[in-house]
Amino acid sequence: MFVIALAVVFKLFTIQMVQGDKYRELAEKRTVQNVTIPANRGNVYASDGSLLATSIPKYDIRFDALTPTNKTFEKYLKPLSDSLSKYNGKSSSYYQQVLRKARVNKNRYFLLARNINYTDYTRLRNFPLLNLGAFRGGLIVEQTTKREHPMGGIAQRTIGYERPDDDGYVTRAGIDGAFGELYLKGTDGHRLKQKIGKGQWKPITDYNEIEPRDGYDVYTTLDVNIQDIAHHALLKQLVYYEAEHGSVIVMEVKSGEIRAISNLGKTTDGNYYEKLNYAVGESHEPGSTFKLMALAAALEDKVIDTSDVIDTGSGYKRFFGRTIYDSRGYGKISVARALELSSNIAFATVINDGYSKTPDKFIDRLKSWHLDKPLGIAIQGEGKPDIPSPGDKKWSKNALPSMAYGYNLSLTPLQTLTFYNAVANNGEMVKPRFIKEVREFDHVVEKFEKDVIEERIASEETIGKLQEILKNVVERGTGRGLYSPTFSMSGKTGTAQTEYWMDDWSKNKRYISSFAGYFPSENPKYSCIVVIHKPSTKKGYYGSDVSGPVFKAIAQKIFTDTPITDEVETLRIQSTIVNKDFESYYDVAQTHKTVMPDVTGMPTMDAVALLENMGLTVKLEGVGVVKRQSIEKGNKIKRNQEVLLNI
Repeated sequence: MFVIALAVVFKLFTIQMVQGDKYRELAEKRTVQNVTIPANRGNVYASDGSLLATSIPKYDIRFDALTPTNKTFEKYLKPLSDSLSKYNGKSSSYYQQVLRKARVNKNRYFLLARNINYTDYTRLRNFPLLNLGAFRGGLIVEQTTKREHPMGGIAQRTIGYERPDDDGYVTRAGIDGAFGELYLKGTDGHRLKQKIGKGQWKPITDYNEIEPRDGYDVYTTLDVNIQDIAHHALLKQLVYYEAEHGSVIVMEVKSGEIRAISNLGKTTDGNYYEKLNYAVGESHEPGSTFKLMALAAALEDKVIDTSDVIDTGSGYKRFFGRTIYDSRGYGKISVARALELSSNIAFATVINDGYSKTPDKFIDRLKSWHLDKPLGIAIQGEGKPDIPSPGDKKWSKNALPSMAYGYNLSLTPLQTLTFYNAVANNGEMVKPRFIKEVREFDHVVEKFEKDVIEERIASEETIGKLQEILKNVVERGTGRGLYSPTFSMSGKTGTAQTEYWMDDWSKNKRYISSFAGYFPSENPKYSCIVVIHKPSTKKGYYGSDVSGPVFKAIAQKIFTDTPITDEVETLRIQSTIVNKDFESYYDVAQTHKTVMPDVTGMPTMDAVALLENMGLTVKLEGVGVVKRQSIEKGNKIKRNQEVLLNI
């Protein structure tokens, strides 16, 4: 017995003195955690200061029923219950009963309110007993953030997100994903929490050991009005033609700034939403829109001139055992007229005759325009172009004639538009740009300027000829159905077969319809490309019928709704408008507490924030600014009352 006692004393001594630090550290790890407090991601704004993406803090309020002393608990139980009754509408006696029950059951994590906004959080933490804090009053506050997109599904893939999965892999899409780590993410904070049983953790203090630092704000080049125009013009056409998916890009010619980008795909229930960023990531055979590049190469290399005549015959011609067709026989036409009419035979003949002995010369010309490389934009997932060269597996005797009219190669819509934009920009090729500035409040962290890829893609003479022909395509060529005597546009139609290698293609033909160009023809302001995949052949599939009208609708509506004006390119002046809007919003927020304010004319995000902070449940119809409200100004309102805003 004595020996056993000595052994026990020795073991206790060893645990206490020798291994004590180890076990104390282990116990502390099991009962105390240093929990990460995620920083709020920075906001993403449109070029005019409209909010595109923001992180909204949400709060859960819980109560540790064992922390207050009996005297404190009894003193403040009824006042706290009265306050909770006014907040939630349930009786004071109900809260007195459930709070007493929580204390009897030793509940140290009793939920009082879930997922509330900051206004309600500050209100609840000042209720009797809770205002004594974590140590005396048992207040437990847990904060989370939720990423909101005020414009809804419009430009959702371009605005993007950063989303981790259960395995820790992070998907970073769009602008939010591309600039998340560098600017938007911020620095996380830390807070100590103690385990209180049943897998629940309670903050030890009512403050953070390390406060999180919010991320920077990113100002994009997107214009909300042009974005809205492009989105709805594309959606209307997709629905009518029952197409699989489509995309639209609108770029400012001089700067390369992307003013709008829409990507809509069809779901199993027949609706359309932004599934994938087709405009940036989908590389495909461009079809006839590539004829502009082929003609530019031939003109620069002096193998042909626009006035030269090509015999296209009666609409078909054999090349190395393969027949190439036109929509009809054009006979003998000039090279310029061949582009206007989009003759496959003419371009196959021009490129094959001009480069069959020196095919590398044609490929090198395309590579000099960087058509064989991605543009290197910040957004992840850019599709890779494919320009085959002699010696590649895809190369054959038919490679040159096929490439001449947009087959046997692939480009993304954004890469195709970049070349058309260079023609509109008198030969200067600029890199597409999605970001204007990164800011921390009024401080500019980084400013993004125009990035020139190629100072001049071709001679002034060649560019002038291409511009004239693209104008004639709309006035008297394949795009003549889009012509308007009051508004000039230039561009090229494209109709490409797709999945033609499938066994059932002859029974179920599939096409890609496109239109690329710029407007107005004189001193162009914007370039634009529309690509629609697999429209219903029963309704139509030519680029002039399917994609061209979208281009025209966007161009005309931009200049109807957002006429060109002399703009001062600075966010400082624009921020004055934002500050004025905020002051107006703040005045309304301070004036109206239980009476419905007038929110007509307000941006959607401001109206929603104001009304939700007043305790209303807001439902929206439409996008933009508020036009009508279901509760008239001046009417008394109740908490959780529903209001419908027509946008």
